[in-house]
Amino acid sequence: MAAVTRRGGPARPRPRRARLATTTLAVLVAAVVVVPLVTRLDQQLVDLGAAGLPPSPAHPFGTDEVGRDVLLRSVYGLRVSLLVGLVAALVSAVVGGLVGLVAGIAGGVADRLLMRVVDGFNALPHLLFGVFVVALFSPSAGAVVASVAVTHWTTAARIVRSEVLTLRGRPFVDAAILGGSSRARIVRRHLLPNLAPQLLLATVLMIPHAIWHETALSFLGLGLPAHLASLGNMINDGQRSLLAGDWWSSLFPGLLILLPTLAISALAQHVRDRANPRWRSELAL
Repeated sequence: MAAVTRRGGPARPRPRRARLATTTLAVLVAAVVVVPLVTRLDQQLVDLGAAGLPPSPAHPFGTDEVGRDVLLRSVYGLRVSLLVGLVAALVSAVVGGLVGLVAGIAGGVADRLLMRVVDGFNALPHLLFGVFVVALFSPSAGAVVASVAVTHWTTAARIVRSEVLTLRGRPFVDAAILGGSSRARIVRRHLLPNLAPQLLLATVLMIPHAIWHETALSFLGLGLPAHLASLGNMINDGQRSLLAGDWWSSLFPGLLILLPTLAISALAQHVRDRANPRWRSELAL
Protein backbone atom coordinates (compact mmCIF):
# COMPACT_ATOMS: atom_id res chain seq x y z
CA MET A 1 0.00 0.00 0.00
CA ALA A 2 1.32 3.40 -0.95
CA ALA A 3 2.37 5.65 1.92
CA VAL A 4 2.39 9.41 1.65
CA THR A 5 5.44 10.96 3.25
CA ARG A 6 5.09 13.16 6.33
CA ARG A 7 3.95 16.74 5.64
CA GLY A 8 3.48 15.93 1.96
CA GLY A 9 7.23 16.12 1.42
CA PRO A 10 9.21 13.99 -0.98
CA ALA A 11 9.77 10.34 -0.21
CA ARG A 12 13.02 9.56 1.52
CA PRO A 13 15.57 7.66 -0.56
CA ARG A 14 15.72 3.96 0.02
CA PRO A 15 19.26 3.09 1.07
CA ARG A 16 18.31 -0.55 1.54
CA ARG A 17 17.34 -0.88 -2.11
CA ALA A 18 20.49 0.96 -3.16
CA ARG A 19 22.68 -1.32 -1.04
CA LEU A 20 20.99 -4.39 -2.51
CA ALA A 21 21.50 -3.06 -6.04
CA THR A 22 25.15 -2.24 -5.34
CA THR A 23 25.78 -5.67 -3.84
CA THR A 24 24.11 -7.38 -6.79
CA LEU A 25 26.21 -5.46 -9.30
CA ALA A 26 29.39 -6.10 -7.33
CA VAL A 27 28.72 -9.85 -7.24
CA LEU A 28 27.93 -9.98 -10.96
CA VAL A 29 30.99 -7.94 -11.95
CA ALA A 30 33.19 -10.08 -9.68
CA ALA A 31 31.78 -13.22 -11.31
CA VAL A 32 32.46 -11.82 -14.78
CA VAL A 33 36.06 -11.06 -13.83
CA VAL A 34 36.93 -13.98 -11.57
CA VAL A 35 35.14 -17.02 -13.03
CA PRO A 36 36.96 -17.03 -16.39
CA LEU A 37 40.28 -16.69 -14.52
CA VAL A 38 39.83 -19.50 -12.02
CA THR A 39 38.04 -22.07 -14.15
CA ARG A 40 39.87 -24.44 -16.44
CA LEU A 41 36.82 -25.22 -18.54
CA ASP A 42 36.33 -23.99 -22.07
CA GLN A 43 32.98 -22.29 -22.54
CA GLN A 44 32.76 -23.89 -26.02
CA LEU A 45 33.78 -27.37 -24.84
CA VAL A 46 31.27 -29.94 -26.12
CA ASP A 47 30.80 -33.07 -24.01
CA LEU A 48 27.94 -35.17 -25.35
CA GLY A 49 28.33 -37.57 -22.43
CA ALA A 50 27.34 -34.75 -20.06
CA ALA A 51 24.55 -33.31 -22.21
CA GLY A 52 21.38 -32.11 -20.48
CA LEU A 53 22.58 -32.54 -16.90
CA PRO A 54 20.50 -30.72 -14.24
CA PRO A 55 22.12 -28.30 -11.76
CA SER A 56 24.64 -30.07 -9.52
CA PRO A 57 27.80 -29.25 -7.54
CA ALA A 58 29.88 -30.03 -10.64
CA HIS A 59 27.66 -27.86 -12.87
CA PRO A 60 25.69 -25.38 -10.67
CA PHE A 61 23.63 -24.17 -13.66
CA GLY A 62 23.53 -27.56 -15.37
CA THR A 63 24.65 -28.29 -18.93
CA ASP A 64 23.01 -27.58 -22.26
CA GLU A 65 21.97 -30.01 -24.99
CA VAL A 66 25.56 -30.57 -26.15
CA GLY A 67 27.14 -30.74 -22.70
CA ARG A 68 28.46 -27.20 -22.37
CA ASP A 69 28.51 -25.73 -18.86
CA VAL A 70 25.63 -23.25 -18.56
CA LEU A 71 27.22 -21.31 -15.68
CA LEU A 72 30.43 -20.65 -17.57
CA ARG A 73 28.62 -19.71 -20.76
CA SER A 74 26.23 -17.46 -18.80
CA VAL A 75 29.16 -15.60 -17.24
CA TYR A 76 30.76 -15.09 -20.65
CA GLY A 77 27.40 -14.02 -22.05
CA LEU A 78 26.90 -11.55 -19.19
CA ARG A 79 30.35 -10.09 -19.79
CA VAL A 80 29.51 -9.55 -23.46
CA SER A 81 26.14 -7.99 -22.59
CA LEU A 82 27.65 -5.60 -20.03
CA LEU A 83 30.44 -4.51 -22.38
CA VAL A 84 28.11 -4.03 -25.33
CA GLY A 85 25.59 -2.20 -23.16
CA LEU A 86 28.24 0.11 -21.69
CA VAL A 87 29.85 0.96 -25.03
CA ALA A 88 26.48 1.46 -26.75
CA ALA A 89 25.26 3.71 -23.93
CA LEU A 90 28.46 5.80 -24.11
CA VAL A 91 28.17 6.20 -27.89
CA SER A 92 24.50 7.13 -27.56
CA ALA A 93 25.30 9.67 -24.85
CA VAL A 94 28.06 11.30 -26.90
CA VAL A 95 25.96 11.55 -30.07
CA GLY A 96 22.82 12.64 -28.26
CA GLY A 97 24.74 15.03 -26.02
CA LEU A 98 26.30 16.80 -29.01
CA VAL A 99 22.96 17.11 -30.79
CA GLY A 100 21.23 18.41 -27.66
CA LEU A 101 24.05 20.86 -26.93
CA VAL A 102 23.98 22.30 -30.46
CA ALA A 103 20.19 22.53 -30.43
CA GLY A 104 20.08 24.25 -27.05
CA ILE A 105 22.84 26.74 -27.84
CA ALA A 106 21.86 27.55 -31.42
CA GLY A 107 18.12 27.87 -30.86
CA GLY A 108 15.82 29.12 -33.58
CA VAL A 109 15.67 27.20 -36.86
CA ALA A 110 18.55 24.87 -35.95
CA ASP A 111 16.86 23.89 -32.70
CA ARG A 112 13.52 23.20 -34.37
CA LEU A 113 15.16 21.22 -37.17
CA LEU A 114 17.22 19.05 -34.83
CA MET A 115 14.24 18.39 -32.58
CA ARG A 116 12.17 17.30 -35.59
CA VAL A 117 14.96 14.83 -36.39
CA VAL A 118 14.77 13.58 -32.80
CA ASP A 119 10.99 13.22 -33.10
CA GLY A 120 11.43 11.30 -36.34
CA PHE A 121 13.81 8.80 -34.75
CA ASN A 122 11.51 8.44 -31.73
CA ALA A 123 8.61 7.61 -34.05
CA LEU A 124 10.48 4.62 -35.45
CA PRO A 125 10.02 1.22 -33.74
CA HIS A 126 13.39 0.83 -32.05
CA LEU A 127 13.68 -2.93 -32.35
CA LEU A 128 12.61 -3.04 -36.01
CA PHE A 129 14.93 -0.19 -36.91
CA GLY A 130 17.70 -1.90 -34.95
CA VAL A 131 17.13 -5.08 -36.95
CA PHE A 132 17.45 -3.04 -40.15
CA VAL A 133 20.75 -1.52 -38.98
CA VAL A 134 22.21 -4.88 -37.92
CA ALA A 135 21.15 -6.45 -41.22
CA LEU A 136 23.48 -4.06 -43.03
CA PHE A 137 26.51 -5.70 -41.36
CA SER A 138 27.69 -9.18 -40.53
CA PRO A 139 26.83 -10.35 -36.97
CA SER A 140 29.30 -8.69 -34.60
CA ALA A 141 29.50 -6.64 -31.42
CA GLY A 142 30.17 -3.51 -33.47
CA ALA A 143 26.95 -3.97 -35.43
CA VAL A 144 24.97 -4.34 -32.20
CA VAL A 145 26.58 -1.22 -30.72
CA ALA A 146 25.72 0.74 -33.86
CA SER A 147 22.15 -0.54 -33.76
CA VAL A 148 21.65 0.47 -30.13
CA ALA A 149 23.37 3.84 -30.52
CA VAL A 150 21.27 4.79 -33.56
CA THR A 151 18.02 4.05 -31.74
CA HIS A 152 18.84 5.42 -28.25
CA TRP A 153 20.72 8.70 -28.74
CA THR A 154 17.52 10.73 -28.75
CA THR A 155 17.06 10.36 -24.98
CA ALA A 156 20.38 12.06 -24.25
CA ALA A 157 19.64 14.74 -26.85
CA ARG A 158 16.40 15.75 -25.17
CA ILE A 159 17.91 15.76 -21.68
CA VAL A 160 20.90 17.88 -22.70
CA ARG A 161 18.80 20.32 -24.72
CA SER A 162 16.41 20.81 -21.81
CA GLU A 163 19.27 21.44 -19.38
CA VAL A 164 20.99 23.87 -21.78
CA LEU A 165 17.79 25.89 -22.16
CA THR A 166 17.50 26.03 -18.37
CA LEU A 167 21.13 27.01 -17.85
CA ARG A 168 20.98 29.74 -20.48
CA GLY A 169 18.67 31.73 -18.22
CA ARG A 170 20.83 31.40 -15.11
CA PRO A 171 22.46 34.55 -13.65
CA PHE A 172 26.01 33.20 -13.92
CA VAL A 173 25.58 32.69 -17.68
CA ASP A 174 24.21 36.22 -18.06
CA ALA A 175 27.17 37.52 -16.06
CA ALA A 176 29.60 35.65 -18.29
CA ILE A 177 27.98 37.10 -21.42
CA LEU A 178 28.10 40.63 -20.01
CA GLY A 179 31.72 40.04 -19.06
CA GLY A 180 32.59 39.40 -22.69
CA SER A 181 33.12 35.63 -22.52
CA SER A 182 33.02 33.88 -25.87
CA ARG A 183 30.41 31.24 -26.61
CA ALA A 184 33.06 28.51 -26.54
CA ARG A 185 34.26 29.65 -23.10
CA ILE A 186 30.70 29.74 -21.75
CA VAL A 187 30.11 26.22 -22.99
CA ARG A 188 33.41 24.94 -21.59
CA ARG A 189 33.37 26.72 -18.23
CA HIS A 190 29.68 26.96 -17.39
CA LEU A 191 27.50 24.60 -19.43
CA LEU A 192 29.52 21.38 -19.64
CA PRO A 193 30.27 21.10 -15.88
CA ASN A 194 26.57 21.49 -15.11
CA LEU A 195 25.54 19.09 -17.88
CA ALA A 196 27.96 16.33 -16.90
CA PRO A 197 25.94 14.88 -13.96
CA GLN A 198 22.71 14.74 -16.00
CA LEU A 199 24.45 13.20 -18.99
CA LEU A 200 26.22 10.65 -16.80
CA LEU A 201 22.94 9.64 -15.20
CA ALA A 202 21.28 9.36 -18.62
CA THR A 203 24.15 7.12 -19.76
CA VAL A 204 23.76 4.81 -16.78
CA LEU A 205 20.01 4.57 -17.33
CA MET A 206 20.60 3.70 -21.00
CA ILE A 207 22.74 0.67 -20.14
CA PRO A 208 19.77 -1.59 -19.23
CA HIS A 209 18.00 -0.64 -22.46
CA ALA A 210 21.15 -1.40 -24.41
CA ILE A 211 21.46 -4.81 -22.74
CA TRP A 212 17.82 -5.65 -23.53
CA HIS A 213 18.34 -4.51 -27.12
CA GLU A 214 21.45 -6.65 -27.55
CA THR A 215 19.73 -9.64 -25.98
CA ALA A 216 16.70 -9.29 -28.23
CA LEU A 217 18.85 -9.08 -31.36
CA SER A 218 20.92 -12.10 -30.31
CA PHE A 219 17.75 -14.03 -29.51
CA LEU A 220 16.56 -13.33 -33.06
CA GLY A 221 19.89 -14.52 -34.42
CA LEU A 222 20.90 -11.04 -35.62
CA GLY A 223 23.23 -10.00 -32.81
CA LEU A 224 26.51 -11.66 -31.97
CA PRO A 225 27.83 -14.63 -33.94
CA ALA A 226 26.22 -17.92 -32.96
CA HIS A 227 29.48 -19.48 -31.76
CA LEU A 228 29.99 -16.78 -29.12
CA ALA A 229 28.33 -17.07 -25.74
CA SER A 230 25.51 -14.54 -25.54
CA LEU A 231 22.57 -14.51 -23.16
CA GLY A 232 20.19 -14.01 -26.07
CA ASN A 233 21.73 -16.88 -28.02
CA MET A 234 21.59 -19.13 -24.96
CA ILE A 235 17.89 -18.44 -24.36
CA ASN A 236 17.21 -19.14 -28.01
CA ASP A 237 19.15 -22.40 -27.85
CA GLY A 238 17.45 -23.33 -24.58
CA GLN A 239 14.00 -23.22 -26.20
CA ARG A 240 14.69 -26.56 -27.84
CA SER A 241 15.55 -28.08 -24.47
CA LEU A 242 12.39 -26.91 -22.71
CA LEU A 243 10.31 -29.64 -24.33
CA ALA A 244 12.69 -32.20 -22.82
CA GLY A 245 12.32 -30.61 -19.37
CA ASP A 246 15.72 -28.91 -19.36
CA TRP A 247 14.43 -25.65 -17.84
CA TRP A 248 17.84 -24.51 -16.57
CA SER A 249 19.19 -23.83 -20.06
CA SER A 250 16.90 -20.79 -20.40
CA LEU A 251 16.13 -19.86 -16.80
CA PHE A 252 19.61 -18.94 -15.60
CA PRO A 253 20.60 -16.84 -18.66
CA GLY A 254 17.24 -15.08 -18.32
CA LEU A 255 17.95 -14.26 -14.67
CA LEU A 256 21.34 -12.86 -15.60
CA ILE A 257 19.57 -10.47 -17.95
CA LEU A 258 17.11 -9.28 -15.33
CA LEU A 259 19.45 -8.94 -12.34
CA PRO A 260 21.96 -6.41 -13.72
CA THR A 261 19.36 -4.33 -15.53
CA LEU A 262 17.12 -4.07 -12.47
CA ALA A 263 20.10 -3.34 -10.22
CA ILE A 264 21.46 -0.61 -12.51
CA SER A 265 18.04 1.00 -12.82
CA ALA A 266 17.46 0.96 -9.05
CA LEU A 267 20.91 2.36 -8.29
CA ALA A 268 20.63 5.11 -10.92
CA GLN A 269 17.22 6.16 -9.63
CA HIS A 270 18.57 6.30 -6.08
CA VAL A 271 21.48 8.50 -7.17
CA ARG A 272 19.09 10.71 -9.13
CA ASP A 273 16.82 11.14 -6.13
CA ARG A 274 19.73 12.00 -3.84
CA ALA A 275 21.17 14.50 -6.33
CA ASN A 276 17.83 16.10 -7.20
CA PRO A 277 15.26 15.86 -4.40
CA ARG A 278 12.64 17.61 -6.53
CA TRP A 279 12.50 14.52 -8.76
CA ARG A 280 11.49 12.17 -5.96
CA SER A 281 8.04 10.75 -5.92
CA GLU A 282 5.72 11.88 -3.16
CA LEU A 283 4.56 8.33 -2.70
CA ALA A 284 6.67 5.57 -1.24
CA LEU A 285 5.54 2.38 -2.90
